[in-house]
Amino acid sequence: MKIGIFCSANDNIAPIYFEQAAALARWCAVHGHSIVFGGCAIGLMGEIAESFAKEEVSGKGHLIGVVPRIIEQGGRTSPHLTVHIPCDNLSDRKDLMVAQSDVFVALPGGVGTLDEIFTVVSAHTIGYHSKSVLLLNVDGFWNALVALLDDLQERNMIRGHWTNFIRVANSLDELTALLEEY
Repeated sequence: MKIGIFCSANDNIAPIYFEQAAALARWCAVHGHSIVFGGCAIGLMGEIAESFAKEEVSGKGHLIGVVPRIIEQGGRTSPHLTVHIPCDNLSDRKDLMVAQSDVFVALPGGVGTLDEIFTVVSAHTIGYHSKSVLLLNVDGFWNALVALLDDLQERNMIRGHWTNFIRVANSLDELTALLEEY
C-alpha cells in the first residue's frame, strides 16, 4: 500500500509529534508499505524519512518524495528517498501525491497540511477519487478541526457526512487498524 503522509516541516514543535511520526514511519517500513510525502529533510517530514530508512529492510516499501524545485534549490530534500519525484510547485505536489497514494494520513501540521487535507477531501466529495484522509489526533491536535467540521455539518455546509471522507484516530493503534482496512 502507498500511504500519503501530510505533516509539518517545522522543527520547533512538541516532541510527541516527532515520536508519533517516527512510530508511524517504522510501522509502514516493517509492514512493507510505501510512504508518499513531501520529501523534506526537516520537521516531521525529516523524522518520517529517517525513521523509515532506519527500519526498512524488506525492500518492499519505498520512501517516495514529491519535492518542489524550491525545496531542492534550498538543499532541504531528504537524502533517504528511494523514489524522488520533482515537481514545479505545491499544486503539482498535491496532484502527484494524490495520484501516487492509496490513502492519506495527516499528522500535526500547519496551513500547508490543512491545504493538503482539504484538496484531497474536496476532490473526493465531487467524485475525482474515493481516497480518504485519516487524522492522527496526537494529543488532541485535530480536536478544533473536528469541532469545525461538526459545525459545518450542522449548518448543512457539507454534502453527506464529513466522516465519509475524513476519519479520526486518537492513537497509533487506532490509526494502524484503520489503515489495515485499505
